[in-house]
Amino acid sequence: MLIPHAVCDGGDLDCGSGLLLIINKSMNPLAPGQVLEIRSRERTVADDLPAWCRMVKHEFIGSEQGENTVRYFVRKGQGKSVVESDLAAAKGYKWNVRVQGEKDLKAKVFARNHHFYSGQPADFSARVDAPSSIDYLLASLASCLTVGFKAHASRRNIVVDQIELSIKCAIENILSHLEIEENGNPNIQQISGTCYVSSAADEDLLKEIWQITLNKSPIYQTLKRAAEIKLTFSIVY
Repeated sequence: MLIPHAVCDGGDLDCGSGLLLIINKSMNPLAPGQVLEIRSRERTVADDLPAWCRMVKHEFIGSEQGENTVRYFVRKGQGKSVVESDLAAAKGYKWNVRVQGEKDLKAKVFARNHHFYSGQPADFSARVDAPSSIDYLLASLASCLTVGFKAHASRRNIVVDQIELSIKCAIENILSHLEIEENGNPNIQQISGTCYVSSAADEDLLKEIWQITLNKSPIYQTLKRAAEIKLTFSIVY
């Protein structure tokens, strides 16, 4: 049995979504010839990790099945670590979208290799041609927390059977946005909701992961400075 000099856990992250940064940071303190164990539940790592090792001159030793994860072993090569430049590049990354006005009151949003449509904020119908910007704002928060919770749980080898987050918001005065009333403000006053999680993991650990998720969520941390956010965490058995 190979005994590694250090261990890192990428959970469900793939090599294109931060795993290599985690590996690089864990590899950096090791001396050439020492071994890093990388734990992952993402199936694409089996193909991508050996290729990355060849590119950066580390030795991919092999892998074995672990407890609800795969253990990969990499021996550090003689090459100079590029972790500082990689981390600097990640910190300096800028997200970019482009929006074009469409006919009627719609906009077409281009985000990387995807595009989607957005409608007017003040549409009170149950059925619309496109979600509103407020719908996307809530969806951004909910998806950031949902995916974030799963990612943080996976790095601790926690299996999440199901997770669902339902949120809603209240606007101070939507009539101000419509220029029907002059008084009031069209800002979002409060966002509230409940996150339901089903997992066999320890309850205290799940609550700890939820708090980590809130602390590390870029959308939550940004919005909470502008509006009151009340979210309840509920474990479903």
